[in-house]
Amino acid sequence: MLKWETCMEIQILSGQGKSIKAICRETGHSRNTVRKYLRSGDAPKYSLRPKRPSILDPHRSYVESRVDAALPHRIPSPVIFHELQEQGYPGGIRIVRKLLQSLYPAPVPEPLIRFETAPGKQMQVDWCVFRRGQSPLSAFVATLGFSRTSYVQFVNNEKFETLKACHINAFEYFGGVPEQSLYDNMKTVVLGRDVYGEGLHRFHPGLWDLAKHFGFTPKLCRPYRAKTKGKVERFNRYLRYSFYYPLVGKLKQSGLELDVETANVEVMKWMRDVANVRVHSTLKEQPLVLLTQEQAALQPLPVYQQPVEASLTPAQNTWPVEQLQRSPRDYELLLEVS
Repeated sequence: MLKWETCMEIQILSGQGKSIKAICRETGHSRNTVRKYLRSGDAPKYSLRPKRPSILDPHRSYVESRVDAALPHRIPSPVIFHELQEQGYPGGIRIVRKLLQSLYPAPVPEPLIRFETAPGKQMQVDWCVFRRGQSPLSAFVATLGFSRTSYVQFVNNEKFETLKACHINAFEYFGGVPEQSLYDNMKTVVLGRDVYGEGLHRFHPGLWDLAKHFGFTPKLCRPYRAKTKGKVERFNRYLRYSFYYPLVGKLKQSGLELDVETANVEVMKWMRDVANVRVHSTLKEQPLVLLTQEQAALQPLPVYQQPVEASLTPAQNTWPVEQLQRSPRDYELLLEVS
């Protein structure tokens, strides 16, 4: 069957008064073919091919149930693909992605401007909030600017002592301390912007103690410009859609709710097996591989020092003084007696 364009060309050439022989010579088709389409006068019609069965058909209902359980949030195709592989799915990720695209509306990409930092220069820190109310759940997220290696710790509060403990755990996870740590307007970080002048902020005194001990400088991103710390912001989205929502959806199917302990156990495995070993879309390398380069530029962790007992006060830290000479009053009394 000829294409619609070729059929139209034959009709047009015939309308121009050209003979069948001339049309055959110009189009390269036989006389019988040209006569056939000139006699019919209609454009060729194509019949629909029967739909071929897909190796994804046995798993379609499972994918639809996972999508429905996570609504209104999206589950990335690699997550569904790994779950299907555990069920024995032998196909590739492309048709899984195609099926998910048919179940979700296409997202509109947001333009981003990226700024790269030198190894060991900066760590971006943020809270990723998942639940408020009586059962709060947040995640402390720290991302190194050069390698994009990230550390995640789930907590049930955002107090300063919690933030401090998360910092220490992050430094131990990275194997060192960066020069700077970038924040937004966390209440446990900044008490006032530009209090002492342009760019001179009043930080939480506990943060200054922590920064002095570990040797990093706290910095604030520009107000109302969270994209200034876009590396950790993008990882927050990745954490939310590739880890949190799939895990919550799976627990929901069993009638369970995600708690802090379960989240931290699962997120450690996820960081080890997925997040920090994936090929980063911007860097085209694995963050964990780049971390080995960045660790050489990180400051070493401070050596742990055993607490020392309180020293003596200046009054206690002196030799005892003995009175070697009597007072004049004592001599006067001796004279009166004599």
